[in-house]
Amino acid sequence: MTGSNPPSDQPTPDQPAPGETPHRPLVAILSGAGISTDSGIPDYRGPNGLWRRDPEAEKLVTYDTYMADPEIRRRSWRMRQESPAFRARPNVAHEAVARLERSGTPVRVITQNVDGLHQLAGMPERKVLELHGTARAVTCTRCHARSSMAEALERVAAGDPDPACLVCGGILKSATVMFGERLDPQVLGTALGVAKAAEIFIAVGTTLQVHPAASLAGVAAEHGARLIIMNAEPTPYDELAHEVIREPIGSALPALLAEIGEGG
Repeated sequence: MTGSNPPSDQPTPDQPAPGETPHRPLVAILSGAGISTDSGIPDYRGPNGLWRRDPEAEKLVTYDTYMADPEIRRRSWRMRQESPAFRARPNVAHEAVARLERSGTPVRVITQNVDGLHQLAGMPERKVLELHGTARAVTCTRCHARSSMAEALERVAAGDPDPACLVCGGILKSATVMFGERLDPQVLGTALGVAKAAEIFIAVGTTLQVHPAASLAGVAAEHGARLIIMNAEPTPYDELAHEVIREPIGSALPALLAEIGEGG
C-alpha cells in the first residue's frame, strides 16, 4: 500500500540490516595551529600570532634567507632550542582524533602543523599527512640525509651554533617546508585524494588562508563532503560550510567527534 511505513523487520535508509556493519563515513581532518595552542604552542597568524608579534621571525623560516645568511641560521637554531613544540604533549583535541580512529571510523589527518602531536596522541603515521613537514627531523640541503632534530639540538647545546651535515658537510635545516619551498607533491596529491573522497571534512584551528592547504576545504565541499569549520576567527570558506563552530576547540572537537563516532 502506497504511503505505508516499512515493516519493522526491514532496514530503513538510516539503519543497517540485522548483522550488517553500520556504514562509517571517511572523516578527513585538516588541522592548523589552533589545535595545538592548548598544548602550549602559539599560532602564527591569529590575533596574538608569532608573525604579528615579531615580523622578523618570518626570516628565520624563509629558505633563501636561511641559506644565504649564517647569522639567520644561528638565530634559527636558537629558536629551535627554545621552541615549546619539543616539550609539548598532545591535548584533548589530538586525543579525540586518535580515539575516533581507534573506534573503527576511517580517519585521515591532513595537518599544517609540524609538531607531530597527532602521532604522539596515537594516530598511525600512515594516516597523518604532514603538508608542511615535521620539526622533529632535520635534513641536509645538499645530500638530503635525514636525522633527528634531537641529535642536532644536542650539537647546538654542545657549542656548535650552526651544525653541518655529518655526511657531506652541507647546510642542515629542519624537515619543514620553509617559505619559498614547494610542498611535497606526493603528500599534497594524497591529501587532495582524501579531500575528494571524504564524506565529512573538518577544518579545525586553521584560518584557511594558506594555499594550497586551504583549498582542500573547497575541494571537499565540491565533492559532496559535509564541511565543518571550527575556528575562532572567520575564514574565507565559511560560506561553503554546512556548520561553522566558534567554540573552544578543546571542548568542541571532542564533542563533535564523539557524535560522529556514534553515527551523528
